[in-house]
Amino acid sequence: MSLSAEKPSSPSNQAGVANPLRRNVAIIAHVDHGKTTLVDGLLRQSGTFRSNERVAERAMDSMDLERERGITILAKNTAVHYRDILINIVDTPGHADFGGEVERTLSMVDGVMLLVDASEGPLPQTRFVLRKALERGLPPMVVVNKIDRQDARPQEVLNEIYDLFIDLDANEDQLEFPVLYTNAKLGTATRDQSATGTDLGPLFDAIVEHVPPPRGDAAAPLQLLVANLDSSDYLGRIAIGRIFNGRVRIGDLVAVCKLDAKVQETKVTKLFAFEGLKRVDIQEAAAGDIVCLAGIADITIGETIADVEHRNAIPPVAIDEPTVSMIFGVNTSPLAGREGQYVTSRQLKDRLDRELLGNVSIRTEPTDTPEQMKVVGRGELQLSILIEMMRREGFELQVSRPDIVTREIDRAIVEPVEELFIDVPELYQGTVIAKVGERKGMMTRMVNHGSGRVNLEFRIPARGLIGFRSQFLTDTKGTGIMNHLFSSWEPWHGAIPSRINGALVADRAGVATAYAIYNLQERGEIFVEPATEVYEGMIIGENSRPNDMDVNVTKEKKQTNMRASTADEAIRLVPPRKLGLEQAVSSSTTTSWLK
Repeated sequence: MSLSAEKPSSPSNQAGVANPLRRNVAIIAHVDHGKTTLVDGLLRQSGTFRSNERVAERAMDSMDLERERGITILAKNTAVHYRDILINIVDTPGHADFGGEVERTLSMVDGVMLLVDASEGPLPQTRFVLRKALERGLPPMVVVNKIDRQDARPQEVLNEIYDLFIDLDANEDQLEFPVLYTNAKLGTATRDQSATGTDLGPLFDAIVEHVPPPRGDAAAPLQLLVANLDSSDYLGRIAIGRIFNGRVRIGDLVAVCKLDAKVQETKVTKLFAFEGLKRVDIQEAAAGDIVCLAGIADITIGETIADVEHRNAIPPVAIDEPTVSMIFGVNTSPLAGREGQYVTSRQLKDRLDRELLGNVSIRTEPTDTPEQMKVVGRGELQLSILIEMMRREGFELQVSRPDIVTREIDRAIVEPVEELFIDVPELYQGTVIAKVGERKGMMTRMVNHGSGRVNLEFRIPARGLIGFRSQFLTDTKGTGIMNHLFSSWEPWHGAIPSRINGALVADRAGVATAYAIYNLQERGEIFVEPATEVYEGMIIGENSRPNDMDVNVTKEKKQTNMRASTADEAIRLVPPRKLGLEQAVSSSTTTSWLK
């Protein structure tokens, strides 16, 4: 007997309140505006931790990379108790490259808390995540954070937030949002910006008052949408999602409505709920709860866990299309196999397949050779984070320069165009405008607040931004701030000039010497230190001229019969330029690989 799923149906908004003692809320904000720090305060003041318990700062940032960079990469769930109410909180990434995390997270919640820096105001990624929330009709709360900053301007920032809401076509109900002023580090909140808060009580009260309880029907057939995945060595794959209708118990027989319309029947072996930063075993859960289910093999994000007799699938969350691609391949350099543990194409493919399970915003495509795979994602940052995670796990690989994804519409090639937002000191605005112009950027807005800094907005092809960040930071002496956001698909803008400088290429294998580097310093900027092992064809520096140059970086000083005191005079080396992963990725060319 063949099994098939019934036609997908959205959970009804007309359904009654599923559980008045639940609140599901997501915190959305730009990078580094204090989301994770605020969640720390909520966890502490709700009594989640013992008074003598040692808790790391930014407890929700569980990955090493998140702690090092100070950004949230993966969306994470937590839950706190306030009086009799359980508040499920989801901490979302603030960078558009990780937008896939935001989009699927919003499907689990009934309201959003928009966090904005009291000095910087709403920035591009704020616009990105807020637009997603308003499109889903979620009621917002606005929290103006970091009000203790010396350059805080809360009233102006609030006016900018209203302008942003109007610009994003918010309805009248969404414009009636409550406003709170917080200092996440000290754990205080207040509704009156002139008063000083004592704790986060006003914020808890606002969540309970303004975020509606989840809607649904606990007596209806089961409907649970899988929005996230985790894994355990003992339990296998763990599905995380929200129950829209019905209830589920351990041992229940359920039907998994797959994305290809097939149905797989299985049994629930474990059921967890969130309690602070931990997961706790529960026997059953009902509509409105955010839970974890174990024991379901091969489940993926976007699938529905439904009642066996009523297989009503919920439509999966729509994810924005990826715009940047890179080729991942096996390391083919002469130094291959010395550092990494996993070096074969099969291991590389298995790791990328595992990444696809939990990361819905990337996809892989085959290439002409089985040793290489094309990985398509949202942006350079997302792909470089993936590369760094794989490197730390012991994988050896080589990657190509990022390239953009094009489409064909009405027999014409179109490419992704981004909105570029730049904040620079007045001194550098001419240089920046000229450099963006070279990359086919067109200025759309320029605002001078009179504070010595200028806000510039451009529309620029996505390929014009590849390699631009490092050049921009050099031109502005590290004082410029840039953010970009996908805007639309437009006809091909024509050729864009690539890197101006050529490369210094090692012409033989060996060990770099201080004597050779000293004599090459006049030729350009060096990337390697003395005693670094090099191989033929390795890029060891940047030429000061446009063409590539083969150099001998292993040359040693010849012995002579002279024994004068000046024979071994000390040489002074300019410190090499250490390229970070993003810089190395963006400065590579179409003919070079980053290994």
